[in-house]
Amino acid sequence: MAGRRYPARTDQPPTRTTVRGGHTRIPTPTQPPAPLTSTPTTPTTRTTPTTRTYTPPTPLHLGLTLGPLRRGPADPTFRPTPDGALWRASRTPEGPATLRLTPHPEDGTIQADTWGPGGDWFQSRLAPLLGESDDPTLFEPRHRLIAEQTRRRPGLRLTRTGLILESLIPSILEQKVTTDEAYRAWRLLLHQHGEPAPGPAGDQLRMRVMPDPYTWTRIPSWEWHKAGVDNKRASTIIRAAQVARRLEEAAHMEPAQARARLELVPGIGPWTSAETIQRTNGAPDEVTTGDLHLPGIVGYALAGNRHATDDDMLELLAPYAGQRHRAARLILLAGVSPPRRQPKMRKVNIADW
Repeated sequence: MAGRRYPARTDQPPTRTTVRGGHTRIPTPTQPPAPLTSTPTTPTTRTTPTTRTYTPPTPLHLGLTLGPLRRGPADPTFRPTPDGALWRASRTPEGPATLRLTPHPEDGTIQADTWGPGGDWFQSRLAPLLGESDDPTLFEPRHRLIAEQTRRRPGLRLTRTGLILESLIPSILEQKVTTDEAYRAWRLLLHQHGEPAPGPAGDQLRMRVMPDPYTWTRIPSWEWHKAGVDNKRASTIIRAAQVARRLEEAAHMEPAQARARLELVPGIGPWTSAETIQRTNGAPDEVTTGDLHLPGIVGYALAGNRHATDDDMLELLAPYAGQRHRAARLILLAGVSPPRRQPKMRKVNIADW
């Protein structure tokens, strides 16, 4: 196991790739759990949750496993709370749903509470969502940095949401813009066109469920403009929403077939499809190519090459064939990145034009 070890840098703002490294900090509980009932916001809102206790077969860290699903600190679909719980609002095949996950370190169990028409679907998909279908024992570290991160993060699992559109649309919004711009657009569009999350998440946490496919296709051009989304990305999202049923089938395909299905939509390329399938299919080998920062980060961490290209990155990750995405995530979580030598990408808000 050869390779240099680089100390993690903490003096730089995170790039888009390091943000996507996927570590959501779960607060240490400082207050009792939030009440689990609320005033109904719609006639179909379930005011009392369906509760299940889940026992992970291996150590599990919720923040590491579900962190890649969070699109910024103000993501209206994802919220850690001071009682140590993680909340997730989604549009499932059976309707809107809210999931609250509360870990119990004393016995290693996780309490799952769900609200809304899609709550039962969430409960049935809990195991793959929490990475039970992921097998980290297949991963063999071959570099000191990666070996150290593997040892320090035994609770890392690759989530499998089974929901294509909810990962595809924010990935499209992240094309060719800064992280802050993409997160702002996602937040504004959901608050403007989404709906309140079922249960107390909508009443107390102001969480939102993303719009259904039909609503995405009906968003007026000026609303995209106000959210800072150019016509190219807006058109790609509309095209994807128009064939949402066919795209959702990709969640049940092998990763290569799933990516090919997504890339049939004009405007969706290898970068976007990889970012989506990593989350929806729990794909351990689908490494992201075409990223502005990732090749340089991987090249610098594994070989001291800050100018690495996609080809260089894939060559360095070749020993991890079958687990290249996991290796890249561990590198990102290490916080190792080359010193910045150029200005950050300029933010351009088209809503100001």
